[in-house]
Amino acid sequence: MSEKRMFVNAKIYTVDMENKEADAMVVYNGKISWIGKEKDMPPVEGERVNLNGRRVLPGFIDAHFHPLLLAETSKQIACTLPGVQSIYDFIKAVRQFREEHAADAWIEGWGYDEGKLQEGRAPNRYDLDKAAEDVPIVLTRTCTHIISVNSKALEIAGITKGTPDPPGGKIDRDDQGEPTGILRESATALVKDIMPVKSLEKKAALLAEYSQILLSNGVTGITEMMADHQPIDFYDIFQAAVKKGMKQRAALYYNWKEFQQLDLSDPGIFDKEQPVYIAGIKLFADGSISGQTAWVNPPFLGGGENYGISTTTQEELLAAGEAAKKHGIQLAVHAMGERAIDQVVDTFYKQADWLDDAPSVRIEHVSLPTDQALQRAAESGIAFVTQPIFLYAEIESYIKNLGEERTRTSYPVKTMLGKGIQLAFSSDAPATAWGDPVNPFFGLESAVNRKAYDGMDIGQEERISIETAVELYTKAAQEVTRIPSVGQLIPGNHADFIVLEKDIFGADKAEISQIKVKETYMGGVMVYRRKGD
Repeated sequence: MSEKRMFVNAKIYTVDMENKEADAMVVYNGKISWIGKEKDMPPVEGERVNLNGRRVLPGFIDAHFHPLLLAETSKQIACTLPGVQSIYDFIKAVRQFREEHAADAWIEGWGYDEGKLQEGRAPNRYDLDKAAEDVPIVLTRTCTHIISVNSKALEIAGITKGTPDPPGGKIDRDDQGEPTGILRESATALVKDIMPVKSLEKKAALLAEYSQILLSNGVTGITEMMADHQPIDFYDIFQAAVKKGMKQRAALYYNWKEFQQLDLSDPGIFDKEQPVYIAGIKLFADGSISGQTAWVNPPFLGGGENYGISTTTQEELLAAGEAAKKHGIQLAVHAMGERAIDQVVDTFYKQADWLDDAPSVRIEHVSLPTDQALQRAAESGIAFVTQPIFLYAEIESYIKNLGEERTRTSYPVKTMLGKGIQLAFSSDAPATAWGDPVNPFFGLESAVNRKAYDGMDIGQEERISIETAVELYTKAAQEVTRIPSVGQLIPGNHADFIVLEKDIFGADKAEISQIKVKETYMGGVMVYRRKGD
């Protein structure tokens, strides 16, 4: 049965460059059939919804996100401020968690950043042993590239003094060569691969439950940037989550090794019109700035010549690119340091051209691009997907590892746009040291002000307007992710939009992060309303 709905008395920012502002729209069967000035609206029979003069934006699209991991960490110990400010706080939190859960269960936590801890260092096995010696403990650093584990976890994983560092990874050791319990990059898999696995039904239920939190933040389109085939295929998990009530439209990017195990005989898995589809292949070229594992040049500050870790090869990049080209999907490569970014750009210089409707190659994060990398990426049509929340939330680690001048010139968003590079914003949640990692308004505030949460200047010359920032989280994010018919409020698109409590374009720039979503609509149907309204 057809359904028409009119939305009137609104301040609609369409993100349509030819018709940016409207005050009314008509939705027919979930899609916008007309939008413009109410005085020009054609005669329509149907429900009339008064939006009471509030600001309306397209639903946000998180172009680089880990929704399943975020849903799972929401049930773990939060190792973030203000609850955890020291290693002693970790110990107390672990002890309390153990009292409330099964005695033999693995204990997991997420989000610690040693730059925010009183001790100024990451927790090690000896610290965590004080919390529990007889059950394994695994705490994941904010960047998700590093974990801290206790002695029991090392024992179960078989990690000893004689265990070699795996390719692309590092086992931290003390002066006697004993593992400290801190594992970096691929070394984290030594523990992660032996941890208990939740069932498909449990994972799908967590996703469906977390969907409401995403809607409360105005997020209607998502990506999964670390999809796996084993032990449970993410495509199956997300499909099941939709049946359990997950509302977001989802594009999945599979880890390269996992992608090679997929049964690709069904073309339907690549169908962008479906609520869940396979959008691309994911590779890592390095690690993180805050964890000193990004592949940089010059080296990180501190003792020694630490240039970080290179985690892929040109041959692997080209092989993954060929597979992406064969199946008509994207290649997304994590690269934060100068050398990692150069490696990706140089590998695909003027060769990233197999897709007609979107960038064939995406580089994720792009923290420290060189001038040559910016120029070559622009010439090659390589897209960048970056996260303004990183500098905002992790300023202590960036200053410590890069210094003030290099920090201020990192994530040069305005320069990227000036070069003509296709760019999108995202959160990378939960891979950031922020208690509300998926909230887009913190990223928007950071991009507009270029100030950290503590007010520190993080590069005023790279500020952008709030209109541009919103575009990078909506229209531009759609163009990079290829989720169809979203990102702009224009005829033919899904009526996915949000209603704000306060007009983001009239708000004080220092208060953007405090703006709340009043209502979220998908297909013209309200799927979220803020409590009390």
